[in-house]
Amino acid sequence: MSNKENINALQLGPRKKVRTTDPLVHHGRHFGRSIHALCNIHALINNGIIRMGERADKPEESFTAQERREHKVFLELLRSVPGLEERLMSTESEEEVHSIAVMLQKGASSARSDDTKSLKAAVIDWLVAPGELLIPPISRNVKIERGFNHEITGALLCPAGVDWSDQEQQKLRSGELTVSGDQWPIFLYTSCKYDDDNPWKGLLQSSLLIKTFKHIFTSPSSVEREAKATRSGNARIHGMTQVTRASIAYTATQARFALCASSMFNRNDTVTDSERFYNSILEILEHPDETVEVERLLTWWNRLVFPNYAAQTRPVSKNSALARIKAKREASKQAARETEITTTTTTAA
Repeated sequence: MSNKENINALQLGPRKKVRTTDPLVHHGRHFGRSIHALCNIHALINNGIIRMGERADKPEESFTAQERREHKVFLELLRSVPGLEERLMSTESEEEVHSIAVMLQKGASSARSDDTKSLKAAVIDWLVAPGELLIPPISRNVKIERGFNHEITGALLCPAGVDWSDQEQQKLRSGELTVSGDQWPIFLYTSCKYDDDNPWKGLLQSSLLIKTFKHIFTSPSSVEREAKATRSGNARIHGMTQVTRASIAYTATQARFALCASSMFNRNDTVTDSERFYNSILEILEHPDETVEVERLLTWWNRLVFPNYAAQTRPVSKNSALARIKAKREASKQAARETEITTTTTTAA
C-alpha cells in the first residue's frame, strides 16, 4: 500500500502555508478605482521614470498635452503607494520594474472584475422602488435581457437628448442606431432629466450613481442607509476621505456596464465602448474650463457619501465660543501685522 493510501482521512491534514497578497496588488485595486481605471501601468511607469530621469531638464512646454496628463497620473500613483518612488528610482532592474507594474495591474484588474461581478446582481434591486415588481423580470446572473432589450434598462441607457419613443427603441434594439461611448446615457442625470440648454444641470448626480458608488467604495450594505465613519469599506481601508474625479468616472462606467447586455467587460469592446465612455467622463471632469461646475459637483458628492466631509466643511456657528476664539485669534494676528508694518516704516524713515 502506498503512502497516499495510508493517509487518515479523519484527521486534519498538514497546515497549508498562508499565502500573503503583495501589498502592491492592494494599492493597485485602489489606483484602478480612484486614479485611473484603464491605463497600461507598465507603460505609465516606464514613461514616468524616463521623464523624471533623462528628460527631467526639459521644460514643461516640450511635452504634449497627453504626456502631461500621463505624468500627472504617474505622480498620483507615486503619492498613493508608500515607498514606490524611492523603489523605482533606486532600481536598475527592468525585471523589478516589470514585476511592480504587474502587481499593480493585477490589483486594478481584479478590483474591476470584483465590482463588475457584484454589481451585476445588485443593480437589479435599484431599478424599481422597494416593494415594486420589475416587469418583465430580469435575471440576476444572465445579462442578455438587459440593455435595450428591456424597457427599463433601455430607457436608462438611452442617450441624453434622444427621445425614448417606440421608433427610437426599435432602432436602438436592432442596432440601426448605434451609441458611442461619448453619447452619455440619461441615467447620469438627476431623475433622468436632461436640459439641452444647460447640459451640466443634474449631470452625474443621479441616485443610481450614488448607490453604485456606495456599493463599491463604502459597502453594499451602506446603499440603503447612511454609511458610518467606522465602516471598513474600500474607501476607509485606503484612507479615502473625498471623492476623486476618476472615482466618479469609474462609478459611472461600472453602472453603465451593469445595465447593458454585454456579459464580459472588455475595454476594447466597440459595442459598449466602455473605454471611450470612461475617458470622456474623466476628460470633462479634468478640463480646466469646467472647474467651477466640477468643484460644485465634487462638493455635492462629498457631502452625500462621506459623513466626515460634511462635518469638516460645515461653517462655525455664529456667537459660539469657537467663533469668538477664532475672531480673537484673527484680531491678534491683524494687530501684529499692523505693528510690524508701522515698525518697518519708522525704521526706513
